[in-house]
Amino acid sequence: MNQSKVDFEPFQYSYYDYSDWNANPEPTQPHKEVILPCDPTAGDKLFHTCMLSISLVVMLVLAALTRKHKLCQGFSRGSSSIFSPANFLDQTQQKGLIMAVFGLVFSKLAMLMIAPDPLPFLKDTPPNIKEYMKIISIFYYPVLYYPLLVCGTLQHTAGYVFGALLSFTHFGVLVWQKFDCPKTPEIYKYYALLASLPQLACLVYLCVQFPVLFVKGPKTDEDLDSSYYTNYVKMLLKKTPSSVSSSAADKPPLIKRILEVPKSYIYVPEKVFRFPLKLAVSSFVTCVAIYHTALLLVVLVVPTLHIVRAGIDENIAFLLLGFGIVLSDDRMEVVRIVTFYTWLLEVCYLCAMTLSCLVSVIMLMRSMLLHRSNLKGLYKGDVYRIYNSQKTICPSKAGVVCWMGLTGYQAAIVCLGMAIQTVVFFICFLFLVFLLIIPVFYGRNLIVFEIAGKSWPAWVTVILVTILQHVTAKLFFIKKESGTRDLNNRESLFLMTYLLFVVNIVVGLIVGIWRIVITALYNIIHFGRIDISLLHRTAESFDPAYHYYTHFLKVEVSQTHPVLKAFCGLLLDMMVEVGRAGPKMKDAEEGIQENRPNKATSRQRIHTRWQLLYTLVNNPSLLGSRKHFQTLQTSDNILNGTPNRRSRKSSQKESEKSEAEPVQTSEMPSNQD
Repeated sequence: MNQSKVDFEPFQYSYYDYSDWNANPEPTQPHKEVILPCDPTAGDKLFHTCMLSISLVVMLVLAALTRKHKLCQGFSRGSSSIFSPANFLDQTQQKGLIMAVFGLVFSKLAMLMIAPDPLPFLKDTPPNIKEYMKIISIFYYPVLYYPLLVCGTLQHTAGYVFGALLSFTHFGVLVWQKFDCPKTPEIYKYYALLASLPQLACLVYLCVQFPVLFVKGPKTDEDLDSSYYTNYVKMLLKKTPSSVSSSAADKPPLIKRILEVPKSYIYVPEKVFRFPLKLAVSSFVTCVAIYHTALLLVVLVVPTLHIVRAGIDENIAFLLLGFGIVLSDDRMEVVRIVTFYTWLLEVCYLCAMTLSCLVSVIMLMRSMLLHRSNLKGLYKGDVYRIYNSQKTICPSKAGVVCWMGLTGYQAAIVCLGMAIQTVVFFICFLFLVFLLIIPVFYGRNLIVFEIAGKSWPAWVTVILVTILQHVTAKLFFIKKESGTRDLNNRESLFLMTYLLFVVNIVVGLIVGIWRIVITALYNIIHFGRIDISLLHRTAESFDPAYHYYTHFLKVEVSQTHPVLKAFCGLLLDMMVEVGRAGPKMKDAEEGIQENRPNKATSRQRIHTRWQLLYTLVNNPSLLGSRKHFQTLQTSDNILNGTPNRRSRKSSQKESEKSEAEPVQTSEMPSNQD
């Protein structure tokens, strides 16, 4: 025999057309398609060199315009600079533009894992410095798209013009490159094209948003100037009708209760509550991460299964015979069976990946609902529900670090969680298809059913004993008298407890195995969520993801409390009114009569300010920042807004001393005489 030599060609892909499988079940020789590296007309090196230069010029022009604008206007609220990309602690600003830029950066960085050239300035990067180039590119692409973020957050007309120019340039060149080179030799021929779809979507949004902002003009009612915080305070002070306790007969019908379950997983925005910017960006980046992870999981496995299925021939029968597996005497029948099984593998994998995507999206929606609930609870001072201990809501070193990295943490955890979910769901689908569905459909290889048939007496015994315990507990061992419940037939209860001791050991073994399965599935499904802990309530601090989330909430709530911002906005309004009233008072002294405000208007203003003061005084989340509270408390592990007994006693003693000191000083002789 002549030994044939096989040459592996680079970037070689094999595909087989299965559209006419039913007509011709015998596979033909796979078609070989060679994908060569493609260089687009608009090269990356030239494009990025020009874009960096243009971006630098734009940033210098915006810096000069911003400085001139500040000098002309003097005092202005919420004014920003080129070194402040966005006010991440402002809940009233435009979120869509910032979310689009973050999604654009994440989409670009998600493709660096398999990119042959991480930096666009270097082609054919040597393998020994490739990892270093990836580290540099991690900082390069955020700098490249930074001007897009600044142009939208400076609230300047020139910034909107420059942002539209940059976004249209990025979008046009990217579309040009994808038309020139739709196929690439990386993993899958269309991977680069499919992976760039989120980038194209974000750039399209920016191309539309910047002209819209230019037409509308700069927005001035942001942060403290916005009416959102005052509306939130009005909602708190609004009297709500007292809810009457409903009896058992007033329970909603079963259909309504069933419909409430899917509603609890659908996030619906509220008018009196706005989602914080950091959480909004995290949610959008998580959606982009789900897409990229799903795409990567598909292109890594499905094309390989296509190649394997297209290369199955009659030799597979001899290979299986070497392992003692005989599927059929006809070798063509063996080829059809193995091909069908590989097709089932692909179907199971795609179903597992689709289920993982659905679970990730549903968990994200549920997390958004819980984020809103947690923020509302912390605004009202409900600390124990989230932290399970007495804590003060104030920023810390660890809190600032966790606040900065929350978006990255959540995106990485969701990607890892999707990979784990896909593997577990794939194993479950394989078990369901190959051990249950296929054996039942063909009537052979009934391994699971044979094992269950041999052990059916044990299963019947366990089921009957379990049913017996539930029935006797309900009918014989519980008695109801005058609306109360108590034990009955205690002698029989003790006897049955002794007789069923051994059987309950077997039941306990089954329950233990089921507990492991349920715990594993629950943790795998909820792995991508950082708003809940996968550990016990007493061990939540050992869960790093939940630890990051709780520290993030501390910083977010302490800096963006709507009532506090409403109070600060009113103080700034009073400062502006006092500043404007100064010249009027001078003119009134010279003889010009000043227009006094209406009594009804002043009375309403005083009433509103007293309501706000009452709200601030009774807000427990603000008590930790007051001077007397900070001087009295020595430990941070206290319930926010609730001084301990020692502090109360010490405050009482200090008040008694302060009251007694004037009496003592009055009895002392004065030296002023």
